[in-house]
Amino acid sequence: MDAFRQYQAGEALKKYLLLVVVLVALYAQWRGGDEPRGNLEQPAPQSTWQSGDQVSGEGRVTRILGDDSMGDRHQRFILELDSGQSLLIAHNIDIAPRVDSLQVGDTVSFYGEYEWNDKGGVIHWTHRDPQGQHDAGWIRYRGRTYQ
Repeated sequence: MDAFRQYQAGEALKKYLLLVVVLVALYAQWRGGDEPRGNLEQPAPQSTWQSGDQVSGEGRVTRILGDDSMGDRHQRFILELDSGQSLLIAHNIDIAPRVDSLQVGDTVSFYGEYEWNDKGGVIHWTHRDPQGQHDAGWIRYRGRTYQ
């Protein structure tokens, strides 16, 4: 397969996966659920993180991105961990409150689901699960927990 066809196939797969994530999130929101569950475990070394792992950590905000408004709205920002790894935080603001007054250079703690990518990874599920079937994630910033 030539490079252009590989690129097209990769783009189609990304769109399909995004659609699946949006549909699952919409279904979860539609179903409702119990009170959120959370986990206060210590962070694991980032080198052991695999897609689908529930992880926690802390990092410094290096960039604040515009909201993603495809499907559920997500507040997005980039954290750099002490290890040097960069993470995109995709925080669902249709379920959880927006992290107020976030600034580049601020320190943020998180607990959510890790998804690998070639830029360091994405953390999502930083909120309660309306269905009560997924670990409740969170973001901690300036003494407040957002979930």
